[in-house]
Amino acid sequence: SREFFRQIYVMGVESLPIVFVTGALAGIVTSQQGGYQMTGAIPQYILGSLVAQTVVLEMGPVLTAIVLVGRVGARITAELGTMKVSEQIDAYHSLGRDPVVLLGTPRVLAGIVVMPILVGFANLIGILAGMVAARLDSGLGFESFLYGANLFWHSWDLFYSFTKAVVFGVSIPLISVHMGFRTQGGAEGVGRTTTDAVMFMTLTILILDAMFPPLLLN
Repeated sequence: SREFFRQIYVMGVESLPIVFVTGALAGIVTSQQGGYQMTGAIPQYILGSLVAQTVVLEMGPVLTAIVLVGRVGARITAELGTMKVSEQIDAYHSLGRDPVVLLGTPRVLAGIVVMPILVGFANLIGILAGMVAARLDSGLGFESFLYGANLFWHSWDLFYSFTKAVVFGVSIPLISVHMGFRTQGGAEGVGRTTTDAVMFMTLTILILDAMFPPLLLN
């Protein structure tokens, strides 16, 4: 539907700049911290493995999800909350149309499609930024970095990262849609519900993230 593709654009295309910055900073910080901790202890090329796996397994999916909580989740809750308190949702019911199907479903489906793409983009940018940072800070050549990145690489790492992305991509719009539909109390209620939704979504992302390693990495 038209609403589905509109949500794809809003969630995906418009989020690319902030995801780019987030991914780059994640890679740079991981590279700098790893380079400092491993100085003189082990072969430098291991830094490539550290950056690649940290970004792909953890930093890319989680930071992208948290960014989307603030940018997408809050917007969905506020948008639907405003429609709820202004009785636009009730108007859908009066016309015999299901607002969950028309307004909620496209947002959830868009989240499922968009989130893995954004996480893949963040992972790529994070690794490239980490590689440049390793060259500038630790003097590690690009070839050595890539050698280290490939040394302990498993296809399961990518599956793990995108599984996280799909789960987060469902959770964020699902929670924000639910909170938006149950908004009450006028403009003040919209603000309060949006704040609660952001807190709940962030906590949910962190709890889900903590559940993944024992389920998929052991």
